[in-house]
Amino acid sequence: MATLDRKLNTYGLTMIAVGACIGSGIFASPGQIAESVPHHLLVIFAWLLGGLIALTGALTLAELGSLFPKAGGVYVYLKEAFGDLVGFLYGWVILLVINTGALAALGMILAEYLTNFFPMGPTLKVLTAIIAIVVLTIINVTGVHTSQIFTNLFTGIKLAAIAGLIVLGFVYADPAVVPTDYSFSTIPGNVFEGMMAALIGVLWAMGGWHHTSYLSGEAVDPKKSVPRAMIYGVSIVTVTYILVNIAYMNLLSLEAVAATDTVAADAVRDLIPYGGKVVACFIAISIFGTIGIYTMSAPRIYYAMAKDGVFFQFLADIHPKFKTPYKAMIMQSVWAIVLLLVWGTFRNLIKYVVFMDIAFMGLAGIALFVFRSKLKDIERPIKVPLYPFVPGLFVLISFLFVASTLYTEPKQSIAGLAVLALGVVAYFLYNGSKNK
Repeated sequence: MATLDRKLNTYGLTMIAVGACIGSGIFASPGQIAESVPHHLLVIFAWLLGGLIALTGALTLAELGSLFPKAGGVYVYLKEAFGDLVGFLYGWVILLVINTGALAALGMILAEYLTNFFPMGPTLKVLTAIIAIVVLTIINVTGVHTSQIFTNLFTGIKLAAIAGLIVLGFVYADPAVVPTDYSFSTIPGNVFEGMMAALIGVLWAMGGWHHTSYLSGEAVDPKKSVPRAMIYGVSIVTVTYILVNIAYMNLLSLEAVAATDTVAADAVRDLIPYGGKVVACFIAISIFGTIGIYTMSAPRIYYAMAKDGVFFQFLADIHPKFKTPYKAMIMQSVWAIVLLLVWGTFRNLIKYVVFMDIAFMGLAGIALFVFRSKLKDIERPIKVPLYPFVPGLFVLISFLFVASTLYTEPKQSIAGLAVLALGVVAYFLYNGSKNK
């Protein structure tokens, strides 16, 4: 019987963590964030807060990853802590909401940036997004070694492009727009509500570092390499995002940032020859690389669930030649295309995705407390520092965000909860038929 290959090293896993985060978010979300918190100081604080949330999450999941170095990552932690139903529901929403919704959103923003080179109407944009998802699924089916080479290449390109953008922002800073007033007296009154809205875009842009955990079954020395990659990845991304946002605000007024979904291209359009097109090209490459990571990572969850007997058995099938869960990859891509056709716009898609993603990440944080109680004497190669403060902070902020999003964005939040409720029904129907 075919099995997964262990070929991913710490560097490759770190590039997956970084590449999964740096996709479209840092290029598309700053407008929504500046609109939510129209103050330079608050914009930087929103990105710093998002980075700290992600770091507390990475430290928390690092310990979990060292305890359960198996394919499936977060699914495994939830299943071991709370039982088959909760593990199943995580895989269910990853398939029907989180990862497929992210794929659809990434596909749409990729198409949007490609309009800088090829004018496209709405129908052609959707078709372009579909083609990207299908092509990258085929590439990832051909083997995890191919996927690692692809990820290292595209993540390296996107980091080089962002470094160039940061340099331009500091070298060609416009004195007319460079922020000079960081006074607290000019901060708008509705700070909490605005910050919660801003965190939707921030956490979308920060999300993805935990995809490394899904690939534990193909990692070399997963007890150490996977946790380290998550922590390294979050640290690199946080510093990068803060610097690039300062660069944006050195080149554009805050009002101009808030008014666009293509802030990077707008920021350098007049600085270098064909500046807008150069940036658009690098962003398209960046997003293409991130779609590649998403088509590779989450299918390992469906594979792990199927192996555990709690999901459709055909999803555990490994390709005899390429050693990849090819049926799980194909199923994921099909549903991502369905979401593309249903939701359509980038901002609608990320609201739908982030609400459910953060809810389950908070639940994974609670799992650490469960294992500290149930598995007191087990060896922990990596332990979260400042326990219980760090995981407690991660859980608290996660659920505050979930409650706020449910209140401020009820349409997409309720849609996510409806999918979750259907998952409960599907779980009992599937297990009932399996028992018969």
